[in-house]
Amino acid sequence: QADEAAAGGQFSALDDSDEEDEEGNYVLHVRTALLEAKKGAITALGEMAAHTGAAFCPYLEDSMTVLQQSANNWHPLIKGETAEALPSLVVPSVAAHHGGEIQWEKGDIGGASPMSPHTTAVTTAVLGELVSLMKDDDGETVGKACEGIQSVIELCGPHALAPIANDCLTTAFQLLSRQAPCQRAEELYGEGFDDDDDHDDFMTSVCDLVGAFGRVMGPHFVQYLPQFLPPICAYAKTSRPPSDRAMAMGCLGELAQELESGIKDNWPTVFLPAILAGLADPDDNVKRNAAFCAGVCCEGLGDAIAAQYPQLLQAISPIFSSDPNQGESAAAALDNAAAAVSRMIMASPGNVPMAQVLPALLQTLPLKTDMTENETVYKCLLGLLQMNQPDAIANKAELRRIFTEATAEGSKVDEETRGKLTLALPALN
Repeated sequence: QADEAAAGGQFSALDDSDEEDEEGNYVLHVRTALLEAKKGAITALGEMAAHTGAAFCPYLEDSMTVLQQSANNWHPLIKGETAEALPSLVVPSVAAHHGGEIQWEKGDIGGASPMSPHTTAVTTAVLGELVSLMKDDDGETVGKACEGIQSVIELCGPHALAPIANDCLTTAFQLLSRQAPCQRAEELYGEGFDDDDDHDDFMTSVCDLVGAFGRVMGPHFVQYLPQFLPPICAYAKTSRPPSDRAMAMGCLGELAQELESGIKDNWPTVFLPAILAGLADPDDNVKRNAAFCAGVCCEGLGDAIAAQYPQLLQAISPIFSSDPNQGESAAAALDNAAAAVSRMIMASPGNVPMAQVLPALLQTLPLKTDMTENETVYKCLLGLLQMNQPDAIANKAELRRIFTEATAEGSKVDEETRGKLTLALPALN
């Protein structure tokens, strides 16, 4: 008891709070001024590296040493901040040796690396620490580590990923399968994975990283689909929360977009059923991601899935009857449905009943919320006009309305697309 009293005196300056969580377990939160100072210093280090370019290069080695030490700190606050700062150390090297951008090709690891020896050394050290932090028992730290790996491999390409690919893929798969240390810690305290569990925020970062694997590895990731798709689809079950279902559909959409025809073997058994379920989902964010997934699957697989066009169009059509004024999610679902139909038209125009589909598509335009799909939609419409497609010609008045709104002052359509629409307008009079 005397020892406990002494310990109480020794740590009396701690800024702590204790409470019970929902399960009745006793939780102690410890925050001290020293911890906050360490966290602030790590943040400052990352920000300076990110924003001072090549001028930071002389300080990289010392900074790396400090962050490697803080990655092993006992407190999740410090580890999480370290995971956030580490990717910034790559930026000065890329600025100094590559003019701020590395030209890399998806899936190309056969040729010479586009990275300089200096950048290679920095990325190897940074990614090594981040992969270790992916295995941490704190979920928030894991999420930040996944985000860090994503930013580095998307900046530096497949040669940066290659040395850590096996470890990184294995850990990502364990996280998706809920077998990672941060999830086993939950099960240790009786918090197993139930269908009605709340959404884990860090799992969104894991799914985003899986999408980045597709973006960076390209066709090399196809061989891993049989392992990765089942745990992703487990989050898309109707019994899961809407945020999980939207997350899973978003991940499938990213993989379909990046792997293109590489998903063909998994189209009938995984992608098609998931898309149809997603389009029928009551949640607008799930519908939005399912519509995007449908469009990029059609874009990547082309005529090979033309037989499913009627089924897909029928599943998408109810979204066109929804009211975009119900909220941003409803408007975004409508925008993505319009983009999906546009991709279907471009991929296999002969398999779309244009007389029925085109008027419904035109009524939804211009897009309301998701401006990233402007290029897709207007590329489709301009292509139809260039082909003198009869149904497009018959709807000249609607096209003129859309193009006029899209090129008006204050429009959110990008400048390049606006230029193309402006050139096309006189032919619509």
